[in-house]
Amino acid sequence: MAASLRRPSFTSCSSPSTDTDDEGVRGTCEDASICKRFAVSLGYWHDPYIQHFVRLSKERKAPEINRGYFARVHGVSQLIKAFLRKTECHCQILNLGAGMDTTFWRLKDEDFLPSKYFEVDFPTIVTRKLHCIKYKSFLSQPIIELHSEDTLQIEGHLLNSKRYAIIGADLRDLPELEEKLKKCNMNPQLPTLLITECVLVYMTPEQSANLLKWAAHSFKTAMFINYEQVNMDDRFGQIMVENLRRRQCDLAGVETCKSLESQKERLLSSGWETASAASMMDVYNTLPRAEVSRIESLEFLDEMELLEQLMQHYCLCWATRGGGELGLKEITYLSVGGPG
Repeated sequence: MAASLRRPSFTSCSSPSTDTDDEGVRGTCEDASICKRFAVSLGYWHDPYIQHFVRLSKERKAPEINRGYFARVHGVSQLIKAFLRKTECHCQILNLGAGMDTTFWRLKDEDFLPSKYFEVDFPTIVTRKLHCIKYKSFLSQPIIELHSEDTLQIEGHLLNSKRYAIIGADLRDLPELEEKLKKCNMNPQLPTLLITECVLVYMTPEQSANLLKWAAHSFKTAMFINYEQVNMDDRFGQIMVENLRRRQCDLAGVETCKSLESQKERLLSSGWETASAASMMDVYNTLPRAEVSRIESLEFLDEMELLEQLMQHYCLCWATRGGGELGLKEITYLSVGGPG
């Protein structure tokens, strides 16, 4: 590992009570990362970086789970790229609750990076990710290559470089979040894309509304992407809630996930000017036919109904504020298989 990286502190800044309360939520980061790693190993999409953050599971994941993750990664990625095209990459991205996400590295490979890419998550998760970055040159070298100085400092739960920053913070503590982002040179004047994937649902409705309002009013021009549960009032949704609760993981914000309309309304009521939402089944049905044929040939799916049921209970939402001159309001999913 490059000597310019300084060893991060491994002391937690979470209080014991908060740490215990959030343990189940942090566990979902591991689950999602393992599922992504398994799907990548089967060839659903290309990601040479995920293997450096998470082990390959010995337990085979169900085909409907793999296809669901493919639709999620593809859908979020297409919206991100639509934003980058509209802003010509003169923008910043804030990935809130990023976990072991590898988007920064994949965008760099495509020469499609924003002016700066920020990640935020619980300090304990950030500590683990920083450890991987520090000791694996495959992860650190892309960051160092973009950095204008000779040394790259890692301090506790924070790494800040010219084009990439990762911050340990609680998204429910907005003053602390904003302070740490500004310390890493977040620019409120730059067009800003904020991303949450299965994050808001673990916050109370009040907490997530506060975060959405902060996001809507902190930047001159902004877009928000949210991936999470929907249609949670039916029996299938109730089973999902019960299964997570048995793992000490409470969906504190499930009442905001009743429908696509409720998902859009929470965004509009928080100060966003436009809001759109699509079930993941709708997203799956707009994927390029060649891609669908390719992934469906990877493994046999016994019951298409199970995939449809699962995908009807997750959604992709996006909202905009300002950016009329950039055409942000035009970003949407088209029947030809992606956002404009």
